[in-house]
Amino acid sequence: MIWSPVAAVPTGPRAALCEDDLDSLALQELGRIERTLFMLDWLESPQLRQLCHAGLNKSEQRHALAQVICTFKQGRIADRVPDAQQFQDSGLNPVIAAIVHWNSTYLADAVDHLRSERHAVPAELLAHTSPLTWEHIGFSGDFLWDRAAATAGQRRPLNLSRERMVA
Repeated sequence: MIWSPVAAVPTGPRAALCEDDLDSLALQELGRIERTLFMLDWLESPQLRQLCHAGLNKSEQRHALAQVICTFKQGRIADRVPDAQQFQDSGLNPVIAAIVHWNSTYLADAVDHLRSERHAVPAELLAHTSPLTWEHIGFSGDFLWDRAAATAGQRRPLNLSRERMVA
């Protein structure tokens, strides 16, 4: 469909449209043109497709982490009351941010350790490493405040054993 300025001018009962409505119609058409141009670029460029897929994968990982946090790995929401669900969801972004911060800190420690052991850690591979993992976190809801207070300001050492532990 080709946009023409004549077709955008309302007639009949719609003639009372204000100037803002015409601006809105024009912006909608510009948006369609921009989306079409992007789609053409996307079809022609493997690099752009790769970037888009990487962004999509990160979004899907974040959504999966949020779902695990909300359902506590049980596949269901514990509270049925809408106010309780909204209250639970309001704390979701800070929890995700804390997990990402924790994982990023320890990923940096792991990379520093590998480099100190003279292992090659290519920077181009690190760009594909995501801090959105949660397999090492127990989502039981239990938090030992006294133990956390006793170790405040200290970080746990890296787990350098060959065995993999699952929370």
